[in-house]
Parts: sequence; C-alpha cells; structure tokens
Amino acid sequence: MKRPPRILIVEDEPAIAELVAVNLRHNGFSPVWAEDGVLAEREIDTALPDAILLDWMLPGQSGLALARKWRSDRRTKDIPILMLTARGDEPDKIAGLDAGADDYITKPFSTQELLARIRAVLRRRAPEPSDETVSVGELKLDSATHRVSWRGRPLKLGPTEFKLLYHLMKHPERVHSRSQLLDNVWGDHVFIEERTVDVHVKRLRESLGAAGTMVETVRGAGYRLTAQAASGAEA
Repeated sequence: MKRPPRILIVEDEPAIAELVAVNLRHNGFSPVWAEDGVLAEREIDTALPDAILLDWMLPGQSGLALARKWRSDRRTKDIPILMLTARGDEPDKIAGLDAGADDYITKPFSTQELLARIRAVLRRRAPEPSDETVSVGELKLDSATHRVSWRGRPLKLGPTEFKLLYHLMKHPERVHSRSQLLDNVWGDHVFIEERTVDVHVKRLRESLGAAGTMVETVRGAGYRLTAQAASGAEA
C-alpha cells in the first residue's frame, strides 16, 4: 500500500498548525509539525518530507532564510516549499518565490485552496537545468556552475532569473508567452500569477545590465531573447 505524502508544517502558531494538520490528515496526508527552524531540521534529518508548508515569520531563522538554505542543500533542494504568510504585497511574494518557494499562500486561506496547492506542487515540479553551457551572442551561461557572463564579465543573477535566462537562451529568437514561461520555468504551477513573470523579466534585464536589451517584449505575445538587440550595446 502506498504511503500517504508526508507534509512538514513549519509554523509557530499552534492553533494554525493544528488546523492545517487535521485537514491534511482527513484528506490523505501525513502531517508533521515543527514550530521553528531547529525542530524542522530535526524532522528533515529523520525523514525527508514530500512537501513543506513554511511560515514566513518564525522565531530564530525566518522562513525566507530556511527556504534559501534548503534550496542550496543537495538533499533538500527538490522538496516543494509553500510559503504561508500574512504578507500579501507583491514584493514579498516575489521575495518568497525568489528564495526558492514553489508557491505562496496568504493568510487567511481556505482549506480547499491549501489542499489544491499542495496537490499541485506534488504533481508538478519545475524542470532542472542540465549541466551544460549555452551561448547567445556574447552572453554565456554555465548551468553546472550557475555562472553567467557577458563579453567575459561575470553577472550576478538570482535563482529564478537564472532559470528564466537559461530557458530563454535554450530557445533564442522564439517568442514565449507568460503562461509558457510559467510552465517551463516555474513548473506549470497554475496558481502563480502571470504578473510574476513580468516582475522577474524586469529583474533579469536589470541584472544583465547592457545586455538587458537582448530580452525583448513582443507586444501582445510575450518575451524572447535575441542576439541582435545587444549588438550595439557599449562594451
């Protein structure tokens, strides 16, 4: 018999944690509760969860710091993380996603919404870049070392911008709609807003500096990466 999915709830408010745990248990999941990062690490050391519900505001290490830590650890990097928080502003959502969260749920939330999002992240995972080097014009990306350079100069990109650039560079000159980018970069997470793509494209352009003109907006269609746009950029 297949075991129920193990869901680690990292939440310092017992009432919320208990409510979530009861609903998960009644819907075929196996919930485990940790009230802070130290206890969460202990649970992860005991057995890897299938997904993590992670509160943003925690005593000690914040949920944001924990998400970054788990994403950088080979053992936990593929575990889906859903951020639970009362912070609903767009910059906070982007910060959570950029730290490595797969989805973002603003309190208060309905039980059905929570269950649907958990099932979504368990069903869908973003494709990981394979270990290869891709080049478009003078822009180079090494997925094995997570390094990006333009005209030999290193560029610093966030994890989501890196994955976005990797996908665009793998398919240069092709126009990608926002929904296609969500499917291929975020992993077909139907609850993430298409507006999220625009914010990350803006951040990607800023990170690329003079090479940012290579990322073009195609009005009414989406985005594409082209080698021609940066040809006139200053060295």
